[in-house]
Amino acid sequence: MNTASASYRRVLSVSLPLVLSMAATTVMEFTDRVFLANYSVEAIAAALPGGIVAFLILTLFTGVASYLNVFIAQYTGAGSRQRIGTCVWQGIYISGIAAIFLIGFAYLSDPIFKLGDHPPEVQRLESIYFRVLCLGGGLNVLGTGLAGFFSGRGKTRPILWINLIGMAWNIPLDYALINGVWIFPEMGIRGAGIATVSSWTLIALLYCLLIFTPRNDRLYGVLSNRAFNPDLFMRIIRTGVPAALQFALDVFAFAFFIFMVGRLGKVSLATSNIVISIESIAFMPAYGFSIGLSTLVGQSLGRQDTASAIRYTQQTMIILMAYILMLDVLFFSAPHWVMTLFASAESGNEIQKQIMGQGSIIVRIMAVFICFDALYFTFIGALKGAGDTRFIMWSIGMATLVVMVIPIYIGVEILGWGIYACWIILTLYVLTLFSVSLLRYRQGKWKTIRLIDVEDSVDSSM
Repeated sequence: MNTASASYRRVLSVSLPLVLSMAATTVMEFTDRVFLANYSVEAIAAALPGGIVAFLILTLFTGVASYLNVFIAQYTGAGSRQRIGTCVWQGIYISGIAAIFLIGFAYLSDPIFKLGDHPPEVQRLESIYFRVLCLGGGLNVLGTGLAGFFSGRGKTRPILWINLIGMAWNIPLDYALINGVWIFPEMGIRGAGIATVSSWTLIALLYCLLIFTPRNDRLYGVLSNRAFNPDLFMRIIRTGVPAALQFALDVFAFAFFIFMVGRLGKVSLATSNIVISIESIAFMPAYGFSIGLSTLVGQSLGRQDTASAIRYTQQTMIILMAYILMLDVLFFSAPHWVMTLFASAESGNEIQKQIMGQGSIIVRIMAVFICFDALYFTFIGALKGAGDTRFIMWSIGMATLVVMVIPIYIGVEILGWGIYACWIILTLYVLTLFSVSLLRYRQGKWKTIRLIDVEDSVDSSM
């Protein structure tokens, strides 16, 4: 087998289980939106604003916890296995701190959603959904950090199976708690949040059962190396926080987009929520490949193999573009059919017809920007795998302000632009993110960055 074929196999073996695990997450979110869309227009209108603001705050912590993947990858490449257990425990400490802050955010839900100026009933449901997700968010951060034990070593199949189990648990519970079937009361959007938190709990528990074993302690020190390590903790924070802020800025841009679209009315808000839920079919796999690429780049740089890092990046880009092309054929040729998946019980009324009409056009606009989004995630994955996070944080921050926040605010509040103009601005924003990440990647500074100290690369246990 030649080098190119072998490396393609390596990319797929590491990234595909992550992609499928992201697909499991996408299916959970997708079915959640379908159930809520069929429950009421107000519920689906509230679900994405409430969920995306909770996700925005969660990313400030999950972004740091997920960056353990890169540290573990570089330690793996350098042959320093005992440092892996130390990394895992720093992630646990991060999740504990995150849980405290997230509980505090839960009690700010009402003033947060008053800022959106959405209809009162939508505001109330947004606040409920957000509060439930924040109260259980520490478990999501914990599961994210523990997943790095597997993803950083390139052993990603356990992540897939755990997420599939979480999906299998979540979907029937989600339906039951929203609609009030079997022994469960009808809880609407609150039930959707509770079902999500219960799946986070199960996922974190399964990770703990697989990681904290005597064998893993012998190999990686997952029990014996549980002490707080100030030096490693601060290195994770210094590089993980910019990475988290970069991702949070992305999420903030989408949250701001949703809030501004909400000012155009209930129909525009519900339509955009549905299309973004459809877009997650492209987003989540791209995000999964990005994590896998960070692992492969981190391992390559840990063993001083820059050529492999470049090759993995190019091959990830090719795989993602092939996937996006298939989606775009569907989105361009049958947008109305895609929208009908979200047809509610009120199908046939005037509101539903408006949603379907707007959505069929916006799905085609969305099909354009997912191409650039996938490329952006590819280059971001390579840069994160090297530890090149600060430049990206600042550049993405500027792009968010200049290309997204200011134009869409002026367009909606001053110029009276409609929903199609908002989606065009969103597409230009994603194009800008792609351009910035490509430029930074081509500059090549990432090739010389190392997160681990020289002495960390020596491990007598190997």
